[in-house]
Amino acid sequence: MEERHMRPLSSEEIQVIEHKGTEAPYTGEYWNHFDQGVYVCRRCGAPLYRSDTKFTASCGWPSFDEAIPHAVRQQPDADGIRTEILCEACGGHLGHVFTGEHYTEKNSRHCVNSLSMHFIKTRQALFASGCFWGTQYHFDRTPGVVLTTSGFSGGTRAQPTYEEVCRGTTGHLETVEVLYDPEKTTFEQLAKVFFETHDPTQTNGQGPDIGSQYLSAIFYHNKREKEISEQLISLLTKRGYTIATRLLPAGLFWPASEYHQHYYEKKEGVPYCHFYTRRF
Repeated sequence: MEERHMRPLSSEEIQVIEHKGTEAPYTGEYWNHFDQGVYVCRRCGAPLYRSDTKFTASCGWPSFDEAIPHAVRQQPDADGIRTEILCEACGGHLGHVFTGEHYTEKNSRHCVNSLSMHFIKTRQALFASGCFWGTQYHFDRTPGVVLTTSGFSGGTRAQPTYEEVCRGTTGHLETVEVLYDPEKTTFEQLAKVFFETHDPTQTNGQGPDIGSQYLSAIFYHNKREKEISEQLISLLTKRGYTIATRLLPAGLFWPASEYHQHYYEKKEGVPYCHFYTRRF
């Protein structure tokens, strides 16, 4: 992701984020907010919660039943009763987590102060360019990208496992979901990153990874995304490339297991089959 910079805080934000205060119920910006996007830490900008995990708890504060993996840290509250939640990246106070209330199937409520968060209305792009470890590595380092997830798309089976996809029987491609801020980047810029970080001319996989699950594809959401992709392919074709990338209508995206998320960051390594090559 983009480098995190600590932003200046207002006195009200300092009271909550640094001094572990609590805003009054029903006063926060996001308690009744349900646009599609990502909630990030107001101080450091690290992604905290996806909007699809937010629900109505009628408690006066934003409520989520799940945080983005490894985004928040839990610790006993100073009152000796509650469990505090903090931003894992910067340690800023977010609120408290409660269980056993049965609001959702996950039976968990992250009760978060609006003052601890900033909302980004994101758009989704889906790219398949071989092993999703390498694809995710490059998009994590692309300006304007808010959150990426490795997974699968384009197949017929619901909730496929990595092992099932590797057998080549589900029709899925290893795919990376890119949630991006349209005020900081565009689909066209992301598509250029896609074409410049793998070999879009390879027809049987990517690098040494051979198989139908490793084929190159862009899953477009609308006519404009398809047109942009076609224009980029046409430009590359004029420059002598025989492009194998397929353009497919976007369908369901299934996240892979936690083991496959941000793999190279965990291993402190670099991709073996995804390299940057300037083509535009």
